[in-house]
Amino acid sequence: MTRISVGADIVPMRIRHHPTARQITLRLSPDGSEARVSLPRWAALRDGEEFARSRVGWIADQLRRLPKREDLVDGSFIPYRGTLLQLCWDERRDRRPVRNGQALECGGAEQSLGSRIRCWLRTEASMVMQADLVHFCKAVDRQATAIKLSEARSRWGSCAADGTIRLNWRLIMAPDHVRRCVVAHEVAHLVHFNHSAAFHSLHGLILSDDPAAANLWLKKHGRTLHVPFG
Repeated sequence: MTRISVGADIVPMRIRHHPTARQITLRLSPDGSEARVSLPRWAALRDGEEFARSRVGWIADQLRRLPKREDLVDGSFIPYRGTLLQLCWDERRDRRPVRNGQALECGGAEQSLGSRIRCWLRTEASMVMQADLVHFCKAVDRQATAIKLSEARSRWGSCAADGTIRLNWRLIMAPDHVRRCVVAHEVAHLVHFNHSAAFHSLHGLILSDDPAAANLWLKKHGRTLHVPFG
């Protein structure tokens, strides 16, 4: 993979041709781990590299704007389904996190607090998104299979040709309408394995909502979902 120097940082750069791209575009991954260049069919890879290097200042600015990760401690706030749960830690409590209203109570060793909260969120993600999947699969008359949680840093969901659906567990921290939009998107691919007009029509139909609001939320706030746990 090509790399680009941005001040004191070395940022990996992924350059790919996109079938519908009309111009060269540059984006930064949600967690800031790589720069992404999309090329129209006619452009050469070196064009993408030159384009990115000419916009090093923009990349540096985007990196500066990334939210800073902080260690979880007693009193920290954890995003959960569009709300904030306040972490109430006491070493004498049970190690397993338990939700109590808007509080998330947890005990055990403080140094392993983050890993246990992450595990709790993943468990919640599995249960909630499996229910979403069953709901939307019923709407398109498809058999729901078990979802696979993804650790992807660049995609919120995917649907393979064999029907396997992977969903980024971090979506459990987003508002419900955002998570459900992503699940419905992947379920619609079970019927239309493309991004045709028929696909978008079906997506909106089973979602019973305009996906634009959810897409806008992810565009504006998606990076924040990577802050608490990377």
